[in-house]
Amino acid sequence: MPPLSPPKKPKAKTFASRLLRWFDQHGRKDLPWQHNINAYRVWLSEIMLQQTQVSTVIPYYQRMTQAYPDVQALADAPLDEVLHHWTGLGYYARARNLHKTAGLVSTELGGIFPDSVEGLEALPGIGRSTAGAICAIAYQRHCAILDGNVKRVLARHSAVAGWPGKTAVAKTLWQIADSYTPAQRSRDYTQAIMDLGATLCTRTKPACTQCPVKADCQAHARQETQLYPGKKAPKTTPVRQTLLLVIRDRQNRVLLQQRPPSGIWGGLWSFPECASEDELTASCTQLGIRIASHQLADTQRHTFSHFHLDYTPVHIDTCASATRIADSSQRWVVPGAHGEIGLPAPILALLQSLDE
Repeated sequence: MPPLSPPKKPKAKTFASRLLRWFDQHGRKDLPWQHNINAYRVWLSEIMLQQTQVSTVIPYYQRMTQAYPDVQALADAPLDEVLHHWTGLGYYARARNLHKTAGLVSTELGGIFPDSVEGLEALPGIGRSTAGAICAIAYQRHCAILDGNVKRVLARHSAVAGWPGKTAVAKTLWQIADSYTPAQRSRDYTQAIMDLGATLCTRTKPACTQCPVKADCQAHARQETQLYPGKKAPKTTPVRQTLLLVIRDRQNRVLLQQRPPSGIWGGLWSFPECASEDELTASCTQLGIRIASHQLADTQRHTFSHFHLDYTPVHIDTCASATRIADSSQRWVVPGAHGEIGLPAPILALLQSLDE
């Protein structure tokens, strides 16, 4: 086999023009956040799209914008209500930061989002790429972005080896992103490069034959698209175990607790927990509950980004009707009528199964 010709030097000046021509013909232009564009709507969509696919986000975005049409409405809403609308979308720190940022923008910035990357980065939950997207799309500023899709496109196009989570690799990719981003049509270019990664330059089986910038894509020339971007070194995912105490009173209500504001499922409502069956009586006593009977259900697994949670529901019947709870972080609810509170997806599913 003859030696492979060296790949052409990337044509930074024409990268954007080729990409924009493709976008004009094939780009996505009817997503919900592409209508009535303003900084609030762009910010909301960018936060929701972090580590989440467009198809998953769309119905959540539509419900959120209907409930909170502007930043003031979001700031005025109780956090519990916001978390309720977020239930099932995951990465709940995003929702807590969303609510926190809405409050800051409405009270300290007169309801107006900053129009610079530096100003936006100062707000909770907004990183450099998200800030760049808001500036480019909402304010049509000359700002680069580097989300997951863009990292993949640029790493392949310039054959940038290594995991993008490494500082040196990220720095290189940011330099490329800056040099490729055009001064004109920044809004369309930003959407175009995200679309390219989402629709053609996909993680597996990229559609290289349809790519508008394949002529000087180094990974394509080398037939090594699968090598870029580099992957993080694998490590064993730890497993945590817990018992979820599904405590029922004689009115068929169950006890929920609000979790601490930070950490896993921060601020959401869940069942009380204990580490083992041996601690069951002591844990219930602390809650003011006397156990009449209990039964362990099948263990289930929920996977977070950095660990697995194996949880075992323990169905507990109390000896008497539950008394009023003075602690505002606890409440008795009917499984099918728990109200508008934030619930982790596994807890919501468990409540629904109890209702059935």
